[in-house]
Amino acid sequence: MEPLVSIIVLNYNGREDTLACLRSLEHLTYRNANVIVVDNASSDGSEAAIRAAHPALTFIQTGANLGFTGGNNVGIRHALENGADYVLLLNNDTIVAPDFISVMVEVMEQNPDIGVVGPMIYYFSAPETIWSAGGKIDWTRGLTSMVGVNEEDKSQYGLSPRQTDFVTGCALMAKRAVWEKAGLLDDKFFMYYEETEWCVRATRAGYKIMLIPAAMIWHKISLEARATSPRTYYYMTRNRLLFLHRTRAGYGSWFYTLSEYARTFLSWSVRPKWAEKRPLRRIMWQAIRDYWDGRFGQVAV
Repeated sequence: MEPLVSIIVLNYNGREDTLACLRSLEHLTYRNANVIVVDNASSDGSEAAIRAAHPALTFIQTGANLGFTGGNNVGIRHALENGADYVLLLNNDTIVAPDFISVMVEVMEQNPDIGVVGPMIYYFSAPETIWSAGGKIDWTRGLTSMVGVNEEDKSQYGLSPRQTDFVTGCALMAKRAVWEKAGLLDDKFFMYYEETEWCVRATRAGYKIMLIPAAMIWHKISLEARATSPRTYYYMTRNRLLFLHRTRAGYGSWFYTLSEYARTFLSWSVRPKWAEKRPLRRIMWQAIRDYWDGRFGQVAV
């Protein structure tokens, strides 16, 4: 009997993307998988459309926007309570290769010390360009980054599993024992940095985290659009500090991060070429102040 894999697809006003993602999951070669759609109180008709198109899957309405962390935690709890051997977090704006779960489960079943895995993730709009081949944490500077981002895939990462510092929550699969030992996602993050902090916990609990290059998905994402969003900038700024705190990062990480924030604030203030960034100074200051004041979770920006 194949292990039971529960796939959690979180939706928040993403009806069409979610429906497309669910259509791609219909073609999985892995047979013992169930899909749990968690909806964070969408107002775009998502619930009715998803229930009509997929009446057999599990649909959970949270009744509020609980963010990436809260919504996925609802799904994770449900999956574990209903016997899942593996829980997979999957962004609703992805399209998957039919065999991607089969490939990942095979690796994990053969390696008891591997607790968390992620697939190779490509841009949906540029199917051979990598968005994520795992993640790297620079503890000297308190920085996290995607490995391979914007590289054309020329087989430079091979097909064998590769150890990595973290895998993105866009597509993160972990064994039941890891969720039980490391705990769920930290709701204080709401969105951004939560999976990276969780992967640090999983590593410190004794599990390896691996990229599985032979498993593939495609993500509908634009880095440029995210970089210019005040909301995204707020959570990335505040949660980087929360990440350092939660992981007990060293003084060097804190010094570099706060110095970087100060340099950026000054540069945006005095250099003409960054004049369009000046409105973000208020966002930066709010994010830092909220961290020091202990204001976490969802915040109006």
